[in-house]
Amino acid sequence: MITVVGTGTGAPVPLEAVAGAELVVGGRRHLDAVRLPETAERIVLGPLAPALDVMEEYVGKDRRVVVLASGDPGFFGIVRALAERFGAGRLDVRPGVSSVATAFARLGLTWDDAVVVSAHGRDPRTAVNVCRAHPKVAVLTGPGAGPAELGAALARTVPGRVLVVASALGSGEEHLERVSPAEAADRDWGTAVSVVLCLDETRALGPARTLAGAAVRPSRWALDEGGFTHRDSMITKFEVRALALARLGPRPGDLVWDVGSGSGSVAVECALLGAAVSAVEKAPDGVERIRANAGAHGVDLHVVHGTAPDALDGLDDPDAVFVGGGGRELPGIVGACARRARRTVVVAVAALDRVPAVRTALTGAGFDCDGVLLQSSRLAPLPGDVTRLAATNPVFLLWGTRTPVSREGVAL
Repeated sequence: MITVVGTGTGAPVPLEAVAGAELVVGGRRHLDAVRLPETAERIVLGPLAPALDVMEEYVGKDRRVVVLASGDPGFFGIVRALAERFGAGRLDVRPGVSSVATAFARLGLTWDDAVVVSAHGRDPRTAVNVCRAHPKVAVLTGPGAGPAELGAALARTVPGRVLVVASALGSGEEHLERVSPAEAADRDWGTAVSVVLCLDETRALGPARTLAGAAVRPSRWALDEGGFTHRDSMITKFEVRALALARLGPRPGDLVWDVGSGSGSVAVECALLGAAVSAVEKAPDGVERIRANAGAHGVDLHVVHGTAPDALDGLDDPDAVFVGGGGRELPGIVGACARRARRTVVVAVAALDRVPAVRTALTGAGFDCDGVLLQSSRLAPLPGDVTRLAATNPVFLLWGTRTPVSREGVAL
């Protein structure tokens, strides 16, 4: 049996939890904070694999093993690795209070509506994009993905967020500090950081919830054009938007560009599905419409006033891009987007003459290209209680996708 004890946020480790242990595994600060049996072998955790190999020797001989971990070891913790190696039935897990719960408790905030994301040993882009898209986020940090790195990324797009850096939670050196992203970026935070909370304080205290986690995703998408402010029907029609969203695949942790955003309908719907979004629009009145539509739908967009492709230079590389405008410059804009997109580029084209150049721009950037011509007719009433079909303008929807590659460079 392996006893896994959560510690590190103030509660002492019960002596009975480690009594009789023949092998104790944990971080140095955990081992130093507990009175261990004198005969017990100790392993200070560094790389996990060698420790698991030693533990397997003890477990195979029915010798008692204790693992000391921070907070709740079943919450982004070591329980997953232990269960995969030894089976959940061999684990006796005794959770402590997680650093996330402790940090929110110190602020007097509920966290049933918070999004929790781990940047420890993971690509920090996901954590950054979740912080951009959601008003209440807890980030479990790690080397290269701490408050400074998080702050530097957020300062460019959501400078109004508040970061609460919680260090050494549960110890005599516990400290919580509220800083702006720019202030966080200019500091050396050391190694004692437990968790970073990213808050949009105007929305941090949301309504009572019955479902924990991020805000419930919409029950439908491809919303009617009447749900958006737009100019002279210059909006991506819902039939086109439905397929565009399907090909973009926006999800929490993604960054999506909406280039030539117009009314922002695609940007808003991507944000409603959990993605961070940068909406690029050259017309000043268009910028105001995008912001108004974002506010009406309760999402936070990074709105960029500028002309593509130059306006794209200061943006972080996207996972997916929707291009809904561009005129004669469209092939060049698509090419600029395709060179930086990680997963897919979707382009709506009204003019037949521009389709070949857009395809060339996508394939030239290494994308597999496909597309359809969308023509739809909507039911429209006529006098006399009869109905006709009213045709909408046909639109070519083209998309390019990259073949995903594993970390080893193998096509998936």
